[in-house]
Amino acid sequence: MSFTLNDIALLLIALVIGLILGLMMSGRGKYRRAWRDEQAAHRAMLKDRDAQLEAANARIVALEKRTPAVDAVPGAGVAAEGDDLSRIKGLSQSQAASLHEAGYHRYGQIATLSSEQEAALEARLGLTPGTIAREDWREQARALEGGGQRKGLFGRINTPV
Repeated sequence: MSFTLNDIALLLIALVIGLILGLMMSGRGKYRRAWRDEQAAHRAMLKDRDAQLEAANARIVALEKRTPAVDAVPGAGVAAEGDDLSRIKGLSQSQAASLHEAGYHRYGQIATLSSEQEAALEARLGLTPGTIAREDWREQARALEGGGQRKGLFGRINTPV
């Protein structure tokens, strides 16, 4: 099949007319509008996120103003009130603070705990029942109260615990 020059010219004219009609009928700018809408939605989402962050930061500042400041050195405030109960193995700083809030400030108070007081403390500290007896807090408190003296095989040994 061979095309003449007139056939090629008519084919090119038909293609150009088709291209022009296609561009006129297509949603010219449809994608541009979609892109602008997407940008507006993104800006609105960023504004909302920034507003949420600002509200959260304001809430944090308000909560920090309400709570008392914690000493920078662990146990620094404990010495003025009583013994450092966190020296008992198995007792963390936060649990020692909870004991102070419950009214236990000295090793002697821990050493003389009754079983009812022990159960109440385990519940207050969120420990499993029997933890105080299992970790032997009473004996540790007695040893710490006695100035670091431990009972050895042949009597008392004057070494720190």
